[in-house]
Formats: sequence, structure tokens, C-alpha cells
Amino acid sequence: MNLPLLPTISTFFIVLSAILVAIGWNLVLRRKIEAHKKVMVAAGASALTFFIIYMSRTIFIGNTAFGGPDELKIFYTVFLIFHITLATTGGIMGLFTIYWGWKNQLTKHRKIGPITSIVWFFTAITGVMVYLLLYVIYEGGHTTSVFKAILGG
Repeated sequence: MNLPLLPTISTFFIVLSAILVAIGWNLVLRRKIEAHKKVMVAAGASALTFFIIYMSRTIFIGNTAFGGPDELKIFYTVFLIFHITLATTGGIMGLFTIYWGWKNQLTKHRKIGPITSIVWFFTAITGVMVYLLLYVIYEGGHTTSVFKAILGG
């Protein structure tokens, strides 16, 4: 199996960010606030690393179209749009959550933090599933612009 380097690395970072969020959640439940802060900053840095790699690949190389059977393409496309929506929502929520924690606006931070974490876990899970569908279960299709990859073309 010949896995593509950049998608493999970026997927690693999104999984790492979700693992760090889970660790951070556990730390705050145990009232280890300083450790929680450090782990959550690392989770944010890991998510940002994913985003930089993903966007760089998208801008400079393009995205890989679904290479699986044509009869599954519509299901993959709907799933991909769901994942992109989750990732965008989770990313925005993550920025607010980190910002409010950083600025010590703890009422807002505590309210949104658990929801953000759950959205991020689903983002990571669906991201891994997209990776598996594109590169492991099926051989990736051609590399094309992001819009053609999503809409088929």
C-alpha cells in the first residue's frame, strides 16, 4: 500500500488534536487547570498544523477525488460535506473556546468547551473515515481542484 505523505501526516495531526482534547478534558475534570491549559494549547497547535498542511496541499496540489465505485460516490459526497461542515463548525467553536479560556472568561469557556470537544471528536472520526475511503479502502481518484473533488468532475 502506497499512502500519500501529506494526507497521512495531516490526518495524524487531526487525530493527535482529538486525543489531546480528550486528555485536556480529563485534566480539567481532575482540577489540574495548568496542565489542562498546556494540553489544550497543544491540541489547538495540532489542529492548526493539520489545517496548514491541508490548505497548503489544497492550494498548491489540489484534492483527491473519490476513487471508489460510482454507485457510492453520492454517499461519499454527502459524508464529505457533513465532515467539512463539522470541521468548520468545530474549528470556529475551538477558536472561541480557546480565546475565552485564554481571556479567563470562564463562564463562556465552560459552557462551550464540552460541546466543542464533542464536535471535535466527531470531526476527527469523520476525517479519519474520509482518509480511509480516499486512500486505504479505495485507491484515490485523480487530484483536482477542491470544488471538482467535492462536486465530482
